[in-house]
Amino acid sequence: MTGRRATGAADSRCPSCAAPALTQWVGTVAALKVTADPTPLTPEQQTAVREPNRLIWCLYRASAHSPPRLRWITASHPPTCDHPHVTEHRCPPAEPTTLF
Repeated sequence: MTGRRATGAADSRCPSCAAPALTQWVGTVAALKVTADPTPLTPEQQTAVREPNRLIWCLYRASAHSPPRLRWITASHPPTCDHPHVTEHRCPPAEPTTLF
């Protein structure tokens, strides 16, 4: 098995930079393929990385035996949520490959 699961966020690598990532299809009608950084963020870090086009996701686990699922953080998301929160993955800037 390659580490992917039929449901839940799959432990994988970013296809561009090979960084560890969580990948999952989110939504039912208009599904969105999400690639998120696996490192949980503190509330201060969430505020620092939040941008208009960068989403924060709740890494929800229904039970100890189920895989984690990425869930939208909406206005109705409880402020006291005890699940880890992660952000959409952004590849680091590429190092220059030429000398001139």
